[in-house]
Amino acid sequence: MFKNAGKILKSIGPGMIITASFIGPGTVTTMSQGGAGFGYSLLWAVVFSIIATIVLQEMIIRLSLVTREGLGEAIQELFSNKIGKLMIVWFTLIAVTIGCAAYISGDLIGTSLGASYLLNIPENIVAPIIGVIILLIGLFGNYRFLEKIMIFLMVVMGVIFITTMVVIKPDILGILKGIFVPTIPNGSIITVIALIGTTVVPYNFFIHSTAVHERFGDIKALKFARWDTIISITIGGIISAAILIATATLMNGKEITSVIQLAGPLKPVLGDAAPVTISIGLFAAGLSSAIASPTGAAATISSLLGWKGGMESKKYKYVFTLIIIIGIITSALGFEPLQVLLVAQALNGIILPVIAILIFIIINKKNLMGHYVNTIWLNIIGGFVVLVVSFLGLYSLVDSLNMMIS
Repeated sequence: MFKNAGKILKSIGPGMIITASFIGPGTVTTMSQGGAGFGYSLLWAVVFSIIATIVLQEMIIRLSLVTREGLGEAIQELFSNKIGKLMIVWFTLIAVTIGCAAYISGDLIGTSLGASYLLNIPENIVAPIIGVIILLIGLFGNYRFLEKIMIFLMVVMGVIFITTMVVIKPDILGILKGIFVPTIPNGSIITVIALIGTTVVPYNFFIHSTAVHERFGDIKALKFARWDTIISITIGGIISAAILIATATLMNGKEITSVIQLAGPLKPVLGDAAPVTISIGLFAAGLSSAIASPTGAAATISSLLGWKGGMESKKYKYVFTLIIIIGIITSALGFEPLQVLLVAQALNGIILPVIAILIFIIINKKNLMGHYVNTIWLNIIGGFVVLVVSFLGLYSLVDSLNMMIS
């Protein structure tokens, strides 16, 4: 590894896009609530979510580099029956698109929270402006530009949230216990599911597949693509854990709805810089997630329908534009209907286990993957991850249906 350290660092990119994607307002809020509500005790769930994400995304890069196809194409080739193929392709396409369209308003509002807090400007004014900026990035940028933006946002989040964790001097023994002694305190099961669910995201499989094609040449780059995935997602895990640890240290036992509330307890340490620091961190997390939503929809549709040209194709940009325009309009109107979000969550609850199982099946096809199929150990670890992810997806589906009925 150390011999190729320079090449490994230069290969960092696609994994950072995935990491920047899953650390959004939802993740920041969930980590904050997990730390405030249950202290360090749920850190093991953060660690598991990172391991699960690395395992699944590694399968994606291996599949993409071996076949030189996207995940969507591989899923289509798995089905010989035309009806079955159409059903799975269109269900996945519709589920991911509705999910991205439903969540984009929340992503833009979440991005605007930091700026709104500092500038005292209403969120429904800031959010559409951010949406227009993202639209311009999508229309006139390319893969390399997107990669640089996401890496920059990851650096910003890392510096802010990890530094915050260090300066408040948390309980090291408590942290180690939370990581290595898994517990599920009373009333924490929903939070555990949310901690994992905000990290393992279905559309990230399609984004990663597209990004790998844009960044790496062929299977010879597998070693570097793996290091990119492991390093990037591990950094994301450390940032997520840092948010949970900071709120567990400063806000344990208190009601918390936003990481912005950390600004108060941090003032004795950071002074007047506390609200600025936290607001910038939240803005970076929101912006990365808001960029990822339309990117996820465009990458998924492009892969499933076999569109060529990658992120610079006109069709890709059309989908990106449509999703972000939906976000601009709905965030300006403050329109975030509960029923639409519940439908999106229910669809996500179905699609996550379906896609995870399909990835597991595809990666074990000897005639497709050759000697790059899963080893026995990868099948044991991957099988366990797929089972847990499937359970989480189904639990999310049931929870959404219960809320819609009630």
